[in-house]
Amino acid sequence: MATVRLGDIAPDFEAETSQGKIKFHEWLGDSWGILFSHPADFTPVCTTELGTVANYYPEFEKRNVKVIALSVDGVDSHMEWIKDINETQNTTVNFPIIADEDKHVAELYDMIHPNASESFTVRSVFIIGPDKKVKLTLTYPASTGRNFDELLRVIDSLQLTAKYSVATPANWKDGDKVVISTSIKDEDIAAKFPKGYERVKPYLRITPQPNK
Repeated sequence: MATVRLGDIAPDFEAETSQGKIKFHEWLGDSWGILFSHPADFTPVCTTELGTVANYYPEFEKRNVKVIALSVDGVDSHMEWIKDINETQNTTVNFPIIADEDKHVAELYDMIHPNASESFTVRSVFIIGPDKKVKLTLTYPASTGRNFDELLRVIDSLQLTAKYSVATPANWKDGDKVVISTSIKDEDIAAKFPKGYERVKPYLRITPQPNK
C-alpha cells in the first residue's frame, strides 16, 4: 500500500455509498473535502463521531467542505447503522458513508495498519483541497474519538493561508493574529498588510488576521 502524503493528489476511486455510487473527484467538484474512516459499523466511538459530524454539517457547508465517511461494511449495514446514529445522537446523517467491503479505498489511502488491526481501518482523516491535493493527514487509534472542532480550525487555517501570505501560530483560532510569511520582505509588509504588524524577531512578524 502506498502512503498518501501532503501535497499528493488524493487517489480517485469509484465506490458505493449510503447515498448511491460516486466517483470521488467528480463528487468533490470544486469543494474542499474531508474523508474519514471508521473501524466498523455499530461501534460506539464511531457512532458519536458520525453524529457529531451530522450536527456540525452547517459549519462544514459554510466553509464549502464536503464530508464523506468510510467503513469496510456494506451499504445495507450502513443504512441500519445510520438509524442508530440518528436516534442516539439526536441528528440526521446527511453525508455519504462509503461501503468499502473489498477494502479498495482503504488500501489506496493506507487506512489499514496491520500492527493495529489486520482487518479494520484505523481512524484516518484526510483534508483535500479543491485542487484535489491532500492538505492534512491524521491517524487516530481505534480507542480515541476525533476532535471535529480541531478539524474545523485546521480548515479555517488552510483556507486563510491559501489566500494570504501568512501562517497560523500555535493554538490559533479564527480571528486571532497570524504570522507573516518569511518570504515577505519588511518593506513590502505595509502594502500587503495595511492593518500593521509587530516585528518580534526578523523571522517572527505578527499581524491581525487579514480577512477580518
